[in-house]
Amino acid sequence: MIMATVTDQLRRAVERCGQTRYAISKATGVPASVLSRFVADGRGLRSENVDRLCAYLGLVLTAKAGKARKGE
Repeated sequence: MIMATVTDQLRRAVERCGQTRYAISKATGVPASVLSRFVADGRGLRSENVDRLCAYLGLVLTAKAGKARKGE
């Protein structure tokens, strides 16, 4: 089974949140053009924009149990 990437999951969360991209842009400070390109064709986001979107959408990145971490 292939897990969706963080990018895929974030894109779906933006699409499903029930808010317009414009409203999300105004609330997060992520430019509407950047948000639209990200959702439409997968263009990358700067890390601070990922942080803003995750905070707005209530998303948290967690490690999958049982995966070895570097240095362990």
